[in-house]
Parts: sequence; structure tokens; C-alpha cells
Amino acid sequence: ASQGLFRKHPSGLNERETLLLSALLRGPNAVPAVVAKRACGVARSSVAAFDCAGLDTLAAERLAGAPAIAMPVALAPQVARQLLSASAREVHTTLDAGLQAFVADALRRVLRDLSTQNVADAAALVMDNASGEVLAYVGNAGGNERTRYIDGVRSARQAGSTLKPFLYELALERRLLTAASILEDSPVNLVTPGGLYVPQNYDMSFHGLVSVRTALASSMNVPAVRTLALLGPDAFVERLRTAGFEHIDRDGEYYGYSLALGSAEVTLWDLVNAYRTLANGGRRSAPTLQPGVKPRFERVLDRAASWIIADILADPMARSVGFGLDSPLTPHYWTAVKTGTSKDMRDNWCVGFSARYTVGVWVGNFDGASMWDVSGVSGAAPAWQEIMNTLHRNAGNGKPAAPPGVESLQVSFEGTPEPPRTEWFVAGTAQSLVSAKPETAQRARIVYPAPGQIIAMDPDIPAALQRVLLQASAALAGGGWRLDDQPLGEGSDVLTWEPTLGRHLLTLHAADGTELDRVTFQVRGSAERSSAAGEEGVREPAVTEDGLRQ
Repeated sequence: ASQGLFRKHPSGLNERETLLLSALLRGPNAVPAVVAKRACGVARSSVAAFDCAGLDTLAAERLAGAPAIAMPVALAPQVARQLLSASAREVHTTLDAGLQAFVADALRRVLRDLSTQNVADAAALVMDNASGEVLAYVGNAGGNERTRYIDGVRSARQAGSTLKPFLYELALERRLLTAASILEDSPVNLVTPGGLYVPQNYDMSFHGLVSVRTALASSMNVPAVRTLALLGPDAFVERLRTAGFEHIDRDGEYYGYSLALGSAEVTLWDLVNAYRTLANGGRRSAPTLQPGVKPRFERVLDRAASWIIADILADPMARSVGFGLDSPLTPHYWTAVKTGTSKDMRDNWCVGFSARYTVGVWVGNFDGASMWDVSGVSGAAPAWQEIMNTLHRNAGNGKPAAPPGVESLQVSFEGTPEPPRTEWFVAGTAQSLVSAKPETAQRARIVYPAPGQIIAMDPDIPAALQRVLLQASAALAGGGWRLDDQPLGEGSDVLTWEPTLGRHLLTLHAADGTELDRVTFQVRGSAERSSAAGEEGVREPAVTEDGLRQ
């Protein structure tokens, strides 16, 4: 009542205001004149000489209209829990109150639209590219009482396809690929230590030969996995850590090829700042919630490669293969944007940047429940577009100019459906005619066994009858195999081998003796089978200190 009638806390009421409120207790709906009379009676019951003049005027002013109750609103409770403490009861932040309220409303609107598709929670983060200041931080827009204390900005969730830009940036930086390089989007079975890995595209279809530009912009999975196989998971893990993904704390073998498709967990905080790093040409600084903090930048990504990746993510034509020409990812001003959906539709992301701002949105369920038929375009993207449009309502936003180290060239493609175009290259990697490498020109590599693979002897089959099929990716043309530095066979891309227990080094050689590929693997079996194998001509293994049979 104090807030609604007098716009102040009770501690700020004067004597006459207090009398009016006490008189309202008897009859809250009484007319102002009656309330003033009762207030005068309350006063004179304790102070006989009290002057009641002016009570009727004050009552008429304050009770005639509707109460203007402005309840305090917790705009950023997650930020408050981070910054406030017993010693810091009041802090100033970089948050823009108006933008914070708008972003929260935008998320609630999206959740309302997705309520029939089992989507209950959302979070969003807005950063200024230059300063790193956090302008909006909505950690929990769902309103679910059971999850009210969960901070969706800091919670680790599977990244989905949002890590692909950093994969391709590394490939461009190392000059292994260009934006015009041809990758094959076709079914592939990859042998891993844990078994076969068979990646699929989101739409369960394949597009054949595509350029890196099309593969990234349209978020094709198989080309990304092929790129990771080219780089190696360990190299990609190291790059992601350098880019600030603190929750990616295992080695490449742990994540395997699925890391290209975002099997690792990241936070919205780390993800938005990593995209901000792309926006800043590969320079990274820590984001801040407190004003006046000067950013301290360090270069973690190649400037030229980062700019080309941003150009790809802003290319509506390259994106149209996977998302069409009309989507929330294509506003009327320049933006670079990427969506991602995790396994079983548990997480949906949309992260992107303009020349001035970086915005990230996550939608899903804090309890891990799967969403129903929600894609990157229908889930997080509408809120992302609404936030971006508001940020650029009164501000121009042009395309960043190409930095030194980037050059353009008119290119044409041989054997692919992609039309000629002007393409951007890291300096020194440009070529005007691009074609897929013919199978006869491909370098042979070991397909099976996989690096680090453990092969188990079958205890129900005599050892002398067991064989391992050694496979190469292409014909050897006079080359050969070597096992533990001993010749094993020549000329064939497929070779059968009678396994022996222990760790082994398998190498593949060209006709001139050049080593083409190598893998280490292990064959294991029980002690009983080892003895039997010894009787049948397979060498008897020794037991090492770590218990593995050599």
C-alpha cells in the first residue's frame, strides 16, 4: 500500500500518510472523505490537539485513482548471485536494464511458441565485441519453480554444430583446406578404437561433392567429420581449449570423431565469447560484467582464416542448401551466424555476431528431456533474430573489410554442381580451378585397424583359424606392409594376418620405401588361449608390469 499510494517504502512515510494507511485497515474500499475522517479520529484518540487539516485533501489525491504499485523486479538474479555478497551489497554492472528486460521477454515468447514441442527453458547472452562488456545475461527464462536456480548461461551442455567454425578455421589456418576446397558429403564408416563411427547429416540425406563454404554454411556433418580426420582430434581439442572452452578437458581420443559434431559440452558463456573472438579477427579477451574493465586481447586464431570463416557464416547463398533463402538466420544487415542441435534434440543453439555485437541463445530443458521436432531455425534462431534486430534498430552495421593476408580470386569448379564465384583465400592458397582429387591420385592410408584399437582374440575359435583383415584406402601400386618393422606383404590394399598377442606397429610404404601411414594397435587374449596359441605356432606372450600381454 505504501508503494502503491505514496510511491515510497514504509520507512519513508510521514505522519499524515501513516494515519491514512492505518485508517484503511478498517475499510480498504471506503471513499476518500470517510478515510480522512477515520484517520483524524485515530490521531485524536492519542493526541487530542491534533490538527486534521489537509487529511481530506491528501486522501482525495491518493485514493481517487488506481494504485500505481511498481513491484521490484529481479532482472538478472543469476548475475546478482555471482556478484553480490555480504561484503558487496550493491554493485554496478555492464548490463543494460532495458535490453535485459527485452531479451527476457523475447525468450518467454519463444518458449510460449514452443510449449507444444516439449521446450521449457531458455537462456541468452549479449556481448559488445570491442569491450567484452556483457549487455544482457538471461540465465533462466523458463519460470519453472523446480529449476529456478539453474543458470543456463553457465551450465555445460552439448555444443552440437556450433563448434564447426573453429574446426574449419584451423584447417584454413594450417592451409590444409580453403573455402573452395572440395569435400565429399557421402556415407562413410570410420573405424575407431570403440568400433565403427557412422556420421549422418541432420536431414538424413547426402549432397555429394561440396565446397568447404557450402559444407560449413549449410552445416553438413560428414564433411566436418572428414575435416576432423584430416586434422586429428587432438589438434582440434587443443584449438578449442585455446579459444576458451574450459569444459573441453579430455584428450582427442576420448571425444573421437564425434567432436566435429559437437559431442563435447560447452557453456553459453564460453561459446558466445569464442564467436566474439571470431568477430574480432581471432583476438580473444575475457568478457566482463563490471564496467570500466579494459579488455586485454591475445591472438588465439589466425586473422585471415577467422575473417573467411565469418564471411562463410554470413553467406545466405551458401546457407540456402541446408536452410533455404528465407529464415531467421538472414536479417537485412550483415551477420555471421551458426545454429546447433545436440544429440536427441536435447539442446538447441543459435550464436552469431555483427560488426558490433555477439549474441547467443540456447533453448531446451534443464532436466535433459528431449525436445520434439525442434531445429536450429525453429528453436533458438527466432529469439536470436529478434534480439539482433533490436540491437541494430538505430545503428548501422556494415560488413567488416578484408584484413591483410586475405585475397580474392574468381574460381570455377570441375565435377561439382557449384557455379563459378569469387572466393576468398588465405594469401598463398588461391587457385582458380578447383576439382576433386581422383581416387587414383589419393595417397594410401591405413583404414583398418584404427590407431589405438584393441583387437580381442575369440576364445571359442582356434587361434590358427583367426585372421585380421588389414585394409588400405587405395591400391599400393608396388608398395607394401610392414609389421613391427618386418615385411608383411606387398602390392595389395587388403591383407589377411594371423594375429599374435601384444602391441604392434603397422606401417604402409610406397614403392620407393617412403612411409605413407602408420598405426599402433593391440591384440589381447586370455592366458589359456595364449598357451594354446603357442602350441599352434603363435608366439607365447610375456606379461608386463602393467598386466598387459606383450
